[in-house]
Amino acid sequence: MAAPLTSVAGITALLQEKDPKLQAYALRKLDTLVDGFWAELADSVPRIEELYEDESFADRAVAALVASKVYFYLGEFDDSLNFALGAGALFDVDRRDEYVETVVSKAIDSYIAQRSAAQAEVDPRLESIVNNMLERCVAAGEYRQALGIALETRRLDVIENVFRTTHDAQLLIYVLEVVMGVAHDHEVRRSVLSLLVQLFQSLEQPDYFSMAQCYVYLNAPAPAAELLQTLVQRAEAGAAAQANTPQDPLLIAYQIAFDLVESATQEFRKSVQQELQHKLGIAAEASGEGAASPGAQIHLILGGTESIKLYRAFLQYANHADLAILQASKNALDAHYSAYHSAVSLSNAFMNAGTSSDEFLRENLDWLAKASNWSKFTATAALGVLHKGNLQEGMNILRPYLPSDAPSSSVYSEGGSLFALGLIHANHGAGILDTLMHALRTHTAEVVQHGAALGLGAAGMATENEAAYEELRNVLFSDSAVAGEAAGYAMGLVYLGTGAPHAVDEMLQYAQETQHEKIIRGLAMGLALLQYGREAQADATIEVLITHKDATMRYGGVYTLALAYAGTGSNAAISRLLHLAVSDGSDDVRRAAVTALGFLLFRTPHNLPAMVQLLSESYNPHVRYGAAMALGIACAGTGLDAALDLLEPMTKDPVDFVRQGACMALAMVLVQQNDTLNPRVSHVRKTLERMLTEKHEEAMAKFGATLAQGLLDAGGRNVTISLQGRGGSINTPAIVGMALFAQYWYWFPMAHFAALAFTPTAIIGLARTLELPDVELVSRARPSLFAYPPPLEAPSEQKREKVETAVLSTTAKSQARQRTKERKKAAQEGGEAMDQDEAKDKPAADDAPDAKKDDKPTKRPEPAQERIKNCSRVTPYQLKYVAFPSASRFQPIRPILGSRAEVWHNTAGVGALPMLTPPPPRDDADKAAPATNGTARGPEPAQARQLHYSVTGGGGGILMLLDREPSKPFAKVTMHGNDESSTAQEQQETADALKSAPDTDEKAPTGVAGTERAEGQADDVEMPEAPEAR
Repeated sequence: MAAPLTSVAGITALLQEKDPKLQAYALRKLDTLVDGFWAELADSVPRIEELYEDESFADRAVAALVASKVYFYLGEFDDSLNFALGAGALFDVDRRDEYVETVVSKAIDSYIAQRSAAQAEVDPRLESIVNNMLERCVAAGEYRQALGIALETRRLDVIENVFRTTHDAQLLIYVLEVVMGVAHDHEVRRSVLSLLVQLFQSLEQPDYFSMAQCYVYLNAPAPAAELLQTLVQRAEAGAAAQANTPQDPLLIAYQIAFDLVESATQEFRKSVQQELQHKLGIAAEASGEGAASPGAQIHLILGGTESIKLYRAFLQYANHADLAILQASKNALDAHYSAYHSAVSLSNAFMNAGTSSDEFLRENLDWLAKASNWSKFTATAALGVLHKGNLQEGMNILRPYLPSDAPSSSVYSEGGSLFALGLIHANHGAGILDTLMHALRTHTAEVVQHGAALGLGAAGMATENEAAYEELRNVLFSDSAVAGEAAGYAMGLVYLGTGAPHAVDEMLQYAQETQHEKIIRGLAMGLALLQYGREAQADATIEVLITHKDATMRYGGVYTLALAYAGTGSNAAISRLLHLAVSDGSDDVRRAAVTALGFLLFRTPHNLPAMVQLLSESYNPHVRYGAAMALGIACAGTGLDAALDLLEPMTKDPVDFVRQGACMALAMVLVQQNDTLNPRVSHVRKTLERMLTEKHEEAMAKFGATLAQGLLDAGGRNVTISLQGRGGSINTPAIVGMALFAQYWYWFPMAHFAALAFTPTAIIGLARTLELPDVELVSRARPSLFAYPPPLEAPSEQKREKVETAVLSTTAKSQARQRTKERKKAAQEGGEAMDQDEAKDKPAADDAPDAKKDDKPTKRPEPAQERIKNCSRVTPYQLKYVAFPSASRFQPIRPILGSRAEVWHNTAGVGALPMLTPPPPRDDADKAAPATNGTARGPEPAQARQLHYSVTGGGGGILMLLDREPSKPFAKVTMHGNDESSTAQEQQETADALKSAPDTDEKAPTGVAGTERAEGQADDVEMPEAPEAR
């Protein structure tokens, strides 16, 4: 047996020989030994490099390979890659070892860097390694890895080749998920999306829904209109043959139109409408109510009014708001303090958002009459949240409050009503922009202009309406602090995401000229809105703002960064924010920097808690508040346990505004969860109730707890709060709404914008005739997991108990001695007294067992599934368990939850879609329920709380249903029976009560009870900056 080799000195000595054959032999031998003797070989690297550089040496590639391996073990990966490239074909990418994997990874990184730098020449040796790696992945069936490398290296040809090889539509969905979910260069993303449209089109059954989503991401309304035109023409040409089949072009067109209303801006939809009207020759009057032709009907759907009607009807019909909670909050807070009055107004608005229910206001007219000045503005604007989406009646409802030719009774009510009008028409404001512009032009009161500007911004969001911008600019240049701040916000909203150069220049210049901090803040936030979603194109503006000497401008720069990169998870943006959070000298900027993390990471909320854990324990309360708000924004509607672990301790923070932020964040995270799904909900509700009733709790903490109650039960418990749209696409109104909601810190009325993030959670199925069929779905989960929370029990009237008279110890002792004497005397007389006592006790003891038997009812086990009707609430957590029974007459034209097949992977065990069968009869289901294993009982709460998102649409909402028996009539659903909207007389009474308190020069305190108005303080009181006041 040969002795093991202990040194390679003899072999390295051959490298010094002059015979090339000996040198080649030594190199080949060292190639097999380098793994064990690399440390010794390190001294010989110079000689190995000489051999590699000698072009006359035939085996120089072997020398390069040996040098590459030595450098790899030395940790010099760049040198290792350079020599590996020199090794050429000897570097085998098919070998599965640490050396090859590391060098290939380094090669791909270098290749990406060269491709990203748009170099004219990319190293062909690098390209060869990347190509070999891609070929290896495809040959091994590792298509997703190949596609990932292709996306990183910008190799669209590889994406196309993989698809041509597999013809797998799921791989295209994967590419769409990755390109929209991971930060990529804007131009690369556009190129990939354009390629995906072609590939989706080339499928045997084209994926029109994914194509439409790509057009939205590309901001390409013309091709979207062309797609709808093609579908409509196909429907008209072969209506009978394909009607009510999975390829029914009319059902697909209707579904795409409803999906565009959910995911596209109103400017995009308006462009599609105009293109469609031109291509199909639709007359303007034909596209109104009762449109007959398919093209006219799609034109009407794209206007958004049909979706709004359906969701409003659902919110009214299914309203489960618990007014006892509001009543308890109102009774606990003194309405004479405007902060408390505003808090209850906002809580009522959130809790009844979109339901048109003003029952609470009608039952508390005396309380409503206590509103004064800006709290009156807030209470009036809250009507816009209550009636959000009521496009037909909105003007009539607000008419008693709107400015008129008669003498003004209250400029605060008038201003609030104009803001409310904009909120009602938020993102669908084409019909009332002229009204708001006229009010802005003709009324000089700054409060009225303030409300009109905010309303114009909400209604004209992303419309690029030049006339509206001009009116707002005129108000801005009047240099009124109150009106100018609102004008700054509104200018950004009107030009949302456009980055219009002339608007950026004008707003930036005026912000540096004015002396009003309010105007500077409004313009800074307006600039942030202008750069929404522009990513790298916004970098120049971000740099100007973040490096500005004025802290308010830097504050705007932070929000510009947040909105420009919203949802991208950009590492560079996150690093910049974290640096500002710990280094900026302004608490406002540091607070905003931490809050902004929520906007960047809402697509991957599970990554945020670990990132802000240390920040949530910072010595600076503003940073802690920012951490709470970031968690609330990013994790809204997820019920994420890691977020709750950080937020719950913050409700006991020593600083009041941190407790305020923690309360609201908890409510946003836990929205639409009940005690069964998440036991923490009851603890949070009790915490909020305790904070409101605690006598010594700070005013700002009570303000936060009150708003939290409204957010927790938002929209009559029928809406969720999320920056992601249905299925995970970016929800632009929600992102904008949350960014403006965060400005309540300075100005309470801004809190109303939170309503833009409310998304109704219902499945509304429509037949081909756009009627609501009475159809049932199956939810394969226990009903208690997703049931509405029980109503708050009203406190029972307790009878006044008599207080026992205090007894002195000496008296008690004398009484005890007296009782002892009496017992001895009774014993001597035959124990009659004792027998009587025992006789009294015996019947009760005998009856006790029977009473216990009677009080123990038999409890039926809970069924493992339930049937739910069309137009019912289906929460995001419940969606993965809901499907139409396979035997049902009606079936959806697209999947309920996105178009990803693997989304069902974790739910197959509880009977999700792939294995769905008609439910057993009630008795059989009840018998099967007692099984103890998790599968038979349905999902456990921890499993049920998992959410699935997709950027390809889906996520419930409005679904077009194909009818398997179109010739038969069907029963229809009517969403009525819970309409709590008031009559015209009741609306007038509410308006009279709200306007009854006269406007005064002296203002009620906006913050802590007992504070007095400082002499010379302006009427537009802001939130006090000092932590003690907040």
